[in-house]
This record gives sequence, structure tokens and C-alpha cells, in this order.
Amino acid sequence: MYTIAIEAGEVRMQAELRESPASTAIWNALPLEGRANCWGDEVYFSTGLQLELEPDATDTMPVGSLAYWPPGKAFCILFGPTPASGSDGEPRLASESNRLGAVKGDAAAFRAVADGTEIVVRRAS
Repeated sequence: MYTIAIEAGEVRMQAELRESPASTAIWNALPLEGRANCWGDEVYFSTGLQLELEPDATDTMPVGSLAYWPPGKAFCILFGPTPASGSDGEPRLASESNRLGAVKGDAAAFRAVADGTEIVVRRAS
């Protein structure tokens, strides 16, 4: 596992990346910077990385999950329901995405992140 630090406006949180090809590619590309896009209770930004969809990719993940969404080349932080979520309120991405890991802490803190906020993902020190 890899430990990363995510900074988005006033939000500072650590997260762990699981062992997978996509997570390793993200780790090797750090630091990543972008501007937040908000889609319901999901914040994402384009990484510019073109990564393949992994065999265990899915469009639903638990609250606090980190994902890589191939169509947008995006790093995603899921902290609640999205416009694609069903009545169960489980976070649902726009399409199948690679599971990267999870934040360590209360993912609801990302509700404070607005569209256009600068996001920086780096290796935790």
C-alpha cells in the first residue's frame, strides 16, 4: 500500500492506495494537480494519465473510496451519493472505474470543496 496526502482548499486528508496497476501508475506520477469538478458528492479532476480499465473495475464504491475514471482520465474522491446513485444512496460513478484506495478519515470533509478548487495529491511525508 501507498500513503498519499490530498489537499483541496481547506481540506487536508491522507489516504491509502491499494496495490493495483492503476494505483501504482498514480503513485509513480505524483504529485498530481488539478481543479475540482463536483458531481453530487464526488470530487474529481483530470490527471492526464491514460490508464486501462482493470478487471475488477466497478461503478459503485463505498463512501471514502478513491477511483480512477478512464473516460475523464480522472482521480475521483467519493464521499456520498452522486446523480447516478440509486435509492440506496451508495456512491455511483458515471461508468466503471478502477478502485484506487480510500481516504483515512471522514470523507464528508470533501463537501467543503467547490468547483474550481485546486487539488494536489502527493506522496505523504
